Amino acid sequence: MEKLLGEFSLGLFVFQTLLFLLLLFLLKRFAWKPILNAVNEREQGIKNALESAESAKKEMENLQADNQKLLQEARVEREAMLKEAREMKNKIIEDAKDEAKVEAGKLVEQARASIETEKKAAIADLKAQVATLSIDIAEKVVKDELSNKDKQLKLVESMLNEATLN
Repeated sequence: MEKLLGEFSLGLFVFQTLLFLLLLFLLKRFAWKPILNAVNEREQGIKNALESAESAKKEMENLQADNQKLLQEARVEREAMLKEAREMKNKIIEDAKDEAKVEAGKLVEQARASIETEKKAAIADLKAQVATLSIDIAEKVVKDELSNKDKQLKLVESMLNEATLN
């Protein structure tokens, strides 16, 4: 350090100081401005990128909320459609049961009417056969009975006594 103080020259010191200041001025004018501008642009770019990322994050959250809402609405709509389908199925089944009951009732009624008609026809046929048989029997009996006049009168009287007016 003593050597440095011993060789100290004021002119050299002033000259070096001027050169240093000139170097600082040139650096400030030509190097630091572009470097600081580049740093500021970079900082602004990062800031814009962060803002864009935050905006994208908010938009993503909004989209997720919308998706959840749409999903919930779709679930509700699906449940409504399933409920409507179940109700429609039950209504169709009930309608089919009612129609089957009505049809069965009609068939039973037709069967009863058919049975009643056949019963009446059978009774009429039976009556006709009984009548024919009775006439045949009566004819044979009457032939026997009518050969005698007294027997005829007794027969007519007994028939009149037995006969009732309908």
